[in-house]
Amino acid sequence: MISEKLEKARAYEAENEKKITPKMRPVFHLTPRVGWMNDPNGFSYYNGAYHMFYQYYPYRPFWGPMHWGHAVSKDLLHWNYLPAALAPDEPYENGGGCFSGSAIDLSDGRQLLVYTGVLSEKQPDGTMHDVQQQCVAVGDGVNYEKCENNPVMTAKQLPSDSNRFDFRDPKVWKAADGSYRCVMVNCDNKGDGRAVLFESKDGFSWNFKSILAQNNGKYGKMWECPDLFELDGKAVLIVSPMEMEAEGLEYPNGHGVVCQIGTYDDETGTFTCEHAQTVDYGVDFYAPQSTQTPDGRRVMIGWMQNWAFVNQHAETEPWFGQMALPRELSIVDGKLIQRPTKEFDACRKNPVSHNGVCVAGLEAVKLEGIEGRVADVELTIAPKSKDDSYYMFEMRFAQDDKHYTALRYRMHESELELDRSYSDSRIAMIHKRSCKVKDNGGKLKLRVVIDRFSAEVFANDGEQVMSVTFTTDTAAKEISFVADGTVYMDIVKYDIE
Repeated sequence: MISEKLEKARAYEAENEKKITPKMRPVFHLTPRVGWMNDPNGFSYYNGAYHMFYQYYPYRPFWGPMHWGHAVSKDLLHWNYLPAALAPDEPYENGGGCFSGSAIDLSDGRQLLVYTGVLSEKQPDGTMHDVQQQCVAVGDGVNYEKCENNPVMTAKQLPSDSNRFDFRDPKVWKAADGSYRCVMVNCDNKGDGRAVLFESKDGFSWNFKSILAQNNGKYGKMWECPDLFELDGKAVLIVSPMEMEAEGLEYPNGHGVVCQIGTYDDETGTFTCEHAQTVDYGVDFYAPQSTQTPDGRRVMIGWMQNWAFVNQHAETEPWFGQMALPRELSIVDGKLIQRPTKEFDACRKNPVSHNGVCVAGLEAVKLEGIEGRVADVELTIAPKSKDDSYYMFEMRFAQDDKHYTALRYRMHESELELDRSYSDSRIAMIHKRSCKVKDNGGKLKLRVVIDRFSAEVFANDGEQVMSVTFTTDTAAKEISFVADGTVYMDIVKYDIE
């Protein structure tokens, strides 16, 4: 039965999405049907389509009591909206709504949603405090019914040193024996983040199994949005730590995303980290979630935004928040590699290429056919010979006479910088982020995917990735190149359809 709150949300989104034209949205990045979007939830393949649920407040372009928005796609790029899946309509969701979670198929063909319900509860000292607990709902891919036994996982089941107020973001999967596992984040009484593991035979009755991984002060404080999966023979644990402290250019300050690669022991329910790295070195990427495609690939999508900047836009904006480009994941030489999906590659049309282009002397170079605000641009740069060098190479895009976003490479530092300082932002916020790339004598391979209000950079076939959003007027379509020194460039630009 559909509740009054969910019915209201569905009616509101159906009526108000009419005010948003296709030109007001990106072309191939998912945005909220209306209002606000943050974390991806329930990313899964069910009944012949990819399902993406998301943290959602339909009534304003700002965070509010959390609902679950819903969209489906055949190719991970062209999305169709479905009615909102969840609304905060139960007493155990009265403290903030239906927080993040995940989805999985049940053996009877139904889809199970596992999510965090936030309850506002009076404490012994008389104060009110939000308590986080895990809940489930089952449905047919459109309509979902919450379980009468909710919540099905509570902090009372956690070890005695656990903070009962921070316990959220369940990510569920099916074990080899057909039973279920679910990883969530929690922290101990000292505020140190960790991932905890629960198990279930049927997806409805859950028991605590283990502390999967403890932060021990390494990566920020409280973790969010855990994801554990097998990839190329290794176990991968991805978490989104809060209050990160930078280590050089690694692990940028604030909210970030860390990938830990190692081993997982299902018998003991423990993860052992062998290597860790930043997932995205740009300004705007958080809370990713992955799924396995029918042909066995691991694909990840994140929220392309930053919590530090979410209150800087106008009330009149028709929507806020978007998902990043889906990324195929692999492990090469013990490190995470991220690339656009093969479905995205299939959407590339009308290639325009130039080879052996000389960029030198800080003179801007513009090339025929190389422009656009919806484009996939691949380029390789190098000095004239292995004995030559240059100081800096810069690509500018979303450019007009006054504005641009820049991708800047400094050869001698092997440092790649993404800079939106001149993108028409009038807000004092983070505009630059940098990362180290492999020193290859000044040769660098870049792929820059532009979609109206964002860009995602894949360096050296996905060894490093950087994401950024901007609000530059879409009439700013120029792309240009500048070098301090002499650089030779091969480039091809594709339209995306």
